[in-house]
Amino acid sequence: MKARQLEQMGIPASMAKQAKWLAAEARKSGLSPHQVRLRLKQIIDEPGAHRGDEYFGQLATAIARSQVASRRADDAFTPRDAPAPWRQWGDDLDENAIEQMRNAASLPVAVRGALMPDAHLGYGLPIGGVLATDNAVIPYAVGVDIACRMKMTVLDLPATAIKSQPDRLVAAIKQQTRFGMGAQFHGTRRDHDVLDDDWTVSPVTQPLKDKAHAQLGTSGSGNHFVEFGIFAVDGSGARMLHLDQPGEYLALLSHSGSRGVGAQVAGYYSKLAMSLHPQLPKPLRHLAWLDMDTHDGQEYWHAMQLMGKYAAANHALIHKHVTKHLGAQVLADVENHHNFAWRETHQVDGQPRELIVHRKGATPAGAGVLGVIPGSMTAPCYVVRGKGEPDSLASASHGAGRVMSRKKAKLIYRWSHVKAHLKQHDVTLISAGIDEGPMVYKNIDDVMSAQTDLVDTIARFDPKIVKMAPEGERAED
Repeated sequence: MKARQLEQMGIPASMAKQAKWLAAEARKSGLSPHQVRLRLKQIIDEPGAHRGDEYFGQLATAIARSQVASRRADDAFTPRDAPAPWRQWGDDLDENAIEQMRNAASLPVAVRGALMPDAHLGYGLPIGGVLATDNAVIPYAVGVDIACRMKMTVLDLPATAIKSQPDRLVAAIKQQTRFGMGAQFHGTRRDHDVLDDDWTVSPVTQPLKDKAHAQLGTSGSGNHFVEFGIFAVDGSGARMLHLDQPGEYLALLSHSGSRGVGAQVAGYYSKLAMSLHPQLPKPLRHLAWLDMDTHDGQEYWHAMQLMGKYAAANHALIHKHVTKHLGAQVLADVENHHNFAWRETHQVDGQPRELIVHRKGATPAGAGVLGVIPGSMTAPCYVVRGKGEPDSLASASHGAGRVMSRKKAKLIYRWSHVKAHLKQHDVTLISAGIDEGPMVYKNIDDVMSAQTDLVDTIARFDPKIVKMAPEGERAED
């Protein structure tokens, strides 16, 4: 069929080329010209009912979305009478991050919000922002690196191994994971049960399964790291972590997410959400949402869940292979996402209500829930136990938080500045970018002091051997 014929049937001009190709493929599969025309007419009349069509499902989905966007484009944005309530922790937050939180609270789907003491500027929702919505998920409020995650493993090796076996520890990190954009394992790949999950949940994840397999067990770029350090815990903390005794241990800490596949999922659904809400004013565009009772909302939700499992698998493999390389045993471990959305029940106007809680750079801190909050390559990381504070939507900071952009850091600092900090704190840096130097982060102890009502500290980790993506890598976070 010719493009003009398709347009005359009612196919949008922008989709005529796609329809022509699909029609040709359908003919090759055995459909007659009459059957092709009949199916196309059915799709034009009711595209939403034919998303699963064997031959024209992609076209039906595109037309359905186009129709929704067209209807919404005619609707002017109506601001809500008052913003959703939200609360801020910390007094020295970036005004741009505060303004982003105000914008998020003005969304029609917003119910509650919170801003953590490590907050700084992000896309749409600020890093360190928490937003609860009514039956809607916001891809950019989850973040570009879906399910970015922390994992700490306490090993049965003495803390003195940092000094007595430094070369062996450095080799374990270098050999058992990979860093950088597109980093992957060539030859022998890592395997994990996550590959047995359903990767057809999204048109993004399905063709990227092989890429995801190649990147399993890798660490990416930006602020992602793998490091050894000294883990110190008292008697109370030891009992919570089921350790036999308090004291100092060697521990492994990692920070990374869902790699290139997660980034593509985020990009695809963020653009889709924005196309479905063209009426949103410019400050709110990156806060466009997907309704949870729609096909698109459910598709993103399932893709996000898969990316959560994939990010967890990356960490599991890093820790498994580093531990095996050392011939060590795991005594305890703690881990958590901090770029994700959860279905949770919270009190709203005195009544329990199911909400979609987005934590973009925020750690889940429900009552008794354990989490990991890092500082920088020369600052402590803390294992914490949540207090379930209602006003923070049971959340806490996900780290120290940046005090400057990557661009500014590269202009201001030189490696001589970083080396002085490293020497002062007795830290061996294998590789990193200057934009991840310890000076670009807030004082982690100030951040922790601002959230004593959100978490209790139960253990401390001091980094001693650190590896990040080499200088010059583009950040994934």
